[in-house]
Amino acid sequence: MSARGEWVELGGGLRGYYARPDGAGPFPAVVIYIEAYGLNAHFKRLTERFADAGFAAVTPDLYDGAVYEYADLPNAIGHLKRMDDDTVLARTERTLDFLAGRAEARGNAVGVIGFCMGGRYAFLANAALPSRFKAASAFYGGGIGPVEDFFGRKTLLDRVGDMRAPMQLWYGTNDQFIRPEEHGRIAEAMSRAGRQYTLTVFPGVTHGFFCEDRASYDQDAAQRSWRATTAFFHEYLGA
Repeated sequence: MSARGEWVELGGGLRGYYARPDGAGPFPAVVIYIEAYGLNAHFKRLTERFADAGFAAVTPDLYDGAVYEYADLPNAIGHLKRMDDDTVLARTERTLDFLAGRAEARGNAVGVIGFCMGGRYAFLANAALPSRFKAASAFYGGGIGPVEDFFGRKTLLDRVGDMRAPMQLWYGTNDQFIRPEEHGRIAEAMSRAGRQYTLTVFPGVTHGFFCEDRASYDQDAAQRSWRATTAFFHEYLGA
């Protein structure tokens, strides 16, 4: 039986989409960060998939109800440019407090995952909130380690020394937004800081490969990364 999600209030006017496994729990928990297109049908399904995999999962609606079609890149990017890191982190803490208040969720066993814009936020949250996360996974997070960010955001490689949780990083060789030299800068920063991480690059795959609703979807890469990520979270958050 597939888990069913629901809209919930996370505090401070923030809403989120929440799904949990059947049973009393307590279950390990996952915070999911959206892409630049908003909390759309893909992310509702993904929240429910994590619940089916044994996690209490919540996706905060960082866009406050705004959703953009995948063909509408200009407006999605326009919204992304208005995002503020400090605000996102404050909203992340509200989301974590929500999980801590749920009897079926283990608030001390939380992972974070994000995609595209959200991949950058997963990387940032792992550094900025190190006591709150036990594992982190970032899928093609733009803006983590470019020489200069295209959208004017602060790059994040100077934050890796603050991380405690192990980190997964997922990329495609054909990603037009994140080039191979950036993979190298990220790996060097993580290794120099002595942090635990894996960096996986799928050949012939481009940006957005995980999302089944995007033209860039790659079934093999999506399935392989999903299996590895859920196993990773179960290892570090517990079954």
